[in-house]
Amino acid sequence: MSMAIAACGSQSHRRGALAVLDAASQSLPAGVRACVGEPQGSVEVLDPRLLRYVDPGERFQRIATGFEWSEGPVWDRAAEALLFSDVPSNVVYRWSQRFGLEVALRPSGFAAATARGREPGSNGLAIDAQGRLLLCEHGDRRLGRIERDGRHVTLVDRFDGNRLHSPNDLAIHSSGAVFFTDPPYGLPHGMKDAGRELPHCGVYVALPRDGSAFEVRLLDAGLSRPNGIALSPDERRLYVAVSEGASPRIVAYEVDRDLAVSPARTFFDARHLQREGNQGSTDGLKVAQDGTLFATGPGGVLVIGADGVHLGTLRTGEATANCAFAADGMLYVTADTHLLRIRTHELGAGL
Repeated sequence: MSMAIAACGSQSHRRGALAVLDAASQSLPAGVRACVGEPQGSVEVLDPRLLRYVDPGERFQRIATGFEWSEGPVWDRAAEALLFSDVPSNVVYRWSQRFGLEVALRPSGFAAATARGREPGSNGLAIDAQGRLLLCEHGDRRLGRIERDGRHVTLVDRFDGNRLHSPNDLAIHSSGAVFFTDPPYGLPHGMKDAGRELPHCGVYVALPRDGSAFEVRLLDAGLSRPNGIALSPDERRLYVAVSEGASPRIVAYEVDRDLAVSPARTFFDARHLQREGNQGSTDGLKVAQDGTLFATGPGGVLVIGADGVHLGTLRTGEATANCAFAADGMLYVTADTHLLRIRTHELGAGL
């Protein structure tokens, strides 16, 4: 399935994953605006290894605000810009130093005109080796992709003949396979929704086959709310954040050469951080080249060594959804109604 989509940006010299869509300008919604870098938050150091990545005196800069719930950031190297979702608003935004804040894609996750629940738009975003944008689309209950000619196509929307709940986040393997999570957050009534077709919330892998077809395999049906997902740099370990009420945690799987996984084990238990009154839950995550995790959770962005040791927290002061490494040396963070960034060392290397 493909559909026509609207995007913004009348500049014909745009580059990147959505450059082909830059045909019709769209104004920013009321209340959404770029900021001038207002400082907020702080850096909490628990282990000196954190200082490899961020100075203790750094603070976040607020660079845009007014969103309903910002999510799914990804750095677009070709465009030198950040793409991110506003899930309730059904929009993908683009922010760059050169052009500022723009509407890049609308609709982003639900094409119909009638409303669908509180979270109809795209959530997690990724850019593949061909420079194409992949989207977890809540309302349309699928993994979608923007082709180089601008077509918006369905990659995966079913498992075993049944419709997915609402794909939430994704990680692309070097083979082209896509690992993704499928909690019920995009269904209007969650797990009680009458349109739900699967009995479980799954962790899946979509394996590319001939042409544009994918074979979808269920890796784990035992997590109640699988959320953020990421691969280790050597692709031998898969991490999944579980945003389960009173039991926020990150689990890990060992990945074999056939992309099957071992049983999940708890890698990091965040319950103590939640009990201490920190805002938010385990959500999105990214993995640095040395295996260090940057995982949103209670308090902000939790920095966790590959050995599972909590190195410190980049405290945002907000419920924090996800983060992205960028070639400009910044860590970009989607935090509730804001887009934030903080200066780092080494995280942009190789992007």
